[in-house]
Amino acid sequence: MIGVDNVIMEFNLNRGKVRSIKEFLFAKVSDDIDKKQMFRALDNVNFQVQEGEIFGIVGNNGAGKSTLLKLLAGIMKPTQGSIKVNGTIAPMIELGTGFDFELSALENIYLSGSILGYGKKFLVEKVPEIFDFSELWDFKDVPVKYFSSGMVARLAFSVSTIVVPDILIVDEILSVGDMSFQKKSYKRMLELMQGGTTVVYVSHDVESLAEMCSRILWLEKGKIRKIGDAKQVCDEYIASLS
Repeated sequence: MIGVDNVIMEFNLNRGKVRSIKEFLFAKVSDDIDKKQMFRALDNVNFQVQEGEIFGIVGNNGAGKSTLLKLLAGIMKPTQGSIKVNGTIAPMIELGTGFDFELSALENIYLSGSILGYGKKFLVEKVPEIFDFSELWDFKDVPVKYFSSGMVARLAFSVSTIVVPDILIVDEILSVGDMSFQKKSYKRMLELMQGGTTVVYVSHDVESLAEMCSRILWLEKGKIRKIGDAKQVCDEYIASLS
């Protein structure tokens, strides 16, 4: 279902970037212009995710987790290596990605849904279901820029899960919003899993990772620290923090 082969992802930190004529002249004299300082966010990452598997990713901030999810979702391409993904993807990585915050909740359902590949007729039929789940009927004509982060999360999750995708990519969405929505989204996630959806799930909630996932990938400074049984890897990760 998902194959990640020798993936390296580098970013140019642009330390030598100049913003004024004075800085340009100084950089020219100091021979600092056009220098690139590369940061390796992922370093030779390899793993496979099988169809129907619930695969977790854990690691400290800056470990490369979100970068990896963006690569899996096709938002970015790796510097080196290859990624093969078979099936339709519903990415829930950065809440509100694809939303126009000047548009209303209803308008953003059509916008975000079209980006995910859904037709207008299908979305019209699903609008009641989306607003019922997100509990945002009272705000359907309100511009999203006035929404709290929890309301954006509820809308984004409701749109992304209106169908059962082949692959669901989730970054911390179950820890956003109020307790009631967390329970609803957790239940919806379980329904998707039981329906055979392959899930790649990133969270700092190690307890939920150990409970929901079959295997865990532990990233540390862009490198694989360990891949294995969910409970075993989570226990070792927690021990490393203390």
